[in-house]
Amino acid sequence: MFKDMFKKTYTLIDTKYKKPVKSEEPSIPQGLWRKCNKCGQPIYVEDVKNNYYICPKCNGYFRVHAYRRIEMIIDDGTFEEWDKEIEFSNPLNFPGYEKKVQAAKEKTRLNEAIVIGKGKIKGHEAVVGVCDARFLMSSMGHIVGDKITNAVEKATEAKLPVIIFACSGGARMQEGLVSLMQMAKTSAALKKHHEAGQLFISVFTDPTTGGVTASFAMLGDIILAEPNALIGFAGPRVIEQTIGQKLPEGFQRSEFLLEHGFVDKIVEREEMKDTLASILSMHEKKEMSVEETGADVENFWNDKKSSGKSAWDTVLLSRKGDRPVATDYINAIFDDFIEFHGDRYFKDDGAIVGGIATFKGMPVTVIGQQKGKNTKDNILRNFGMPSPEGYRKALRLMKQAETFGRPIICFVDTPGAFCGIEAEERGQGEAIARNLFEMSDLKVPILSIVIGEGGSGGALAMAVANEVWMMENSIYSVLSPEGFASILWKDSKKAPEAAKVMKITARDLYEMKLVEHVISEEEPASQHNIDVIAEDISNGLTEFIKKYSCMAGEEIARLRYDRFRSM
Repeated sequence: MFKDMFKKTYTLIDTKYKKPVKSEEPSIPQGLWRKCNKCGQPIYVEDVKNNYYICPKCNGYFRVHAYRRIEMIIDDGTFEEWDKEIEFSNPLNFPGYEKKVQAAKEKTRLNEAIVIGKGKIKGHEAVVGVCDARFLMSSMGHIVGDKITNAVEKATEAKLPVIIFACSGGARMQEGLVSLMQMAKTSAALKKHHEAGQLFISVFTDPTTGGVTASFAMLGDIILAEPNALIGFAGPRVIEQTIGQKLPEGFQRSEFLLEHGFVDKIVEREEMKDTLASILSMHEKKEMSVEETGADVENFWNDKKSSGKSAWDTVLLSRKGDRPVATDYINAIFDDFIEFHGDRYFKDDGAIVGGIATFKGMPVTVIGQQKGKNTKDNILRNFGMPSPEGYRKALRLMKQAETFGRPIICFVDTPGAFCGIEAEERGQGEAIARNLFEMSDLKVPILSIVIGEGGSGGALAMAVANEVWMMENSIYSVLSPEGFASILWKDSKKAPEAAKVMKITARDLYEMKLVEHVISEEEPASQHNIDVIAEDISNGLTEFIKKYSCMAGEEIARLRYDRFRSM
């Protein structure tokens, strides 16, 4: 309530005579108005409630009580609360702790700092936990740890996903090392849940710090965040006092974490229920709804006589500025695409896009090397040249696909892996090698489609697949023709000649049995004919998934191994 706002009279200045005049202010019942603690403007309480507890003036997010959050997320009448009453104990006999907890109970009408239970989100059942900052800043003591662990164990047994809305100041100081042990306990329960193939969605709200950030909150298979939430291990004040430096604006906010690779997606509060429902839907076991395609999937190549294009002509076509990029094919072929971000180590790389989608009703993981469509976009995408964090993001999504049994479709289009100083500092070679190593043994089918340039190891790191298909006007090579000519002939101007002898076109590689299919381009691929090409790919993808869906994971991995072993 802002000071002196609702006095019965207040002073105005008469604009004509510049004299103070008395004016009666409308009598407003107490409690209907509040002052926004972010912008300082007066706001009507009912407007805030109807606006998902977001300030209608500055769009700032207010913290939401646990039961309010549940009302916003869970379908009416479906929430079943678990462990509502757990008897208090004071493991360190800390002076005054019991009184402090009792005061928090009376203030919040909660038993502890988290509410746990089971409910439905647009019909999709899940175990849900919501932290409430009003209760001792939602610090994690042994009861919070017990409630989370119990819920995760029940979810594992019932084969249900878990969603936890984190909000915390960290470990509860009054419980000392006992509080610290909850970090390990909750993490161990989530490890078992993960190994059982069940989904955990972690949602960061403001603030999420300390031991909660360093345990269950950062372990989501998918990590979402509300806008501008404070997220970090050590708080900003502690960091500034420790290192004696002023922190940059936006440091440790959701957007900062997204940029640095630790958050999959920032979700507006009013979109959270829909987003969670979509993610839950795509993690339910579903069979693809298929029809006979009638397509000649043995070979997409229309086996016409060569059009007379040289290898160098094909190189130029593969690099053409109006050629469709990965997201064009993703949007044309798949439904419900949700992009996920970050490698969980350092950064989100714009040169790699990836996430989950549906194909004819079946959940799939799609990943693409992404070039830009204009100068600004190309800078954002680094001209389609991935850095180590891009390959690590791709591998993270592939391992996630394996956990949940989703086929993986990769779109390859890169002149090569980025070779800058910072890429070497962060381990470009190791990142590519790790992809080759891990992809070789994934227990789900992998299809890689070269849609433009397939440059060297930077392309191969996305193409250790059960099958590799190529667009007719794409290329796949050990090195660019310019680089090849420079190394072998000391003359980059001989690139057209190099392109011919390198055997880098789709026809060359199909005849050498290094790729399985060639996708015909009656005319060079562009925005004008992408729907036709996407339909051809869709027909082939239907047959690909049908072929591998009846195989065990070990057989899928063995066939991939045999494919490369024979080369």
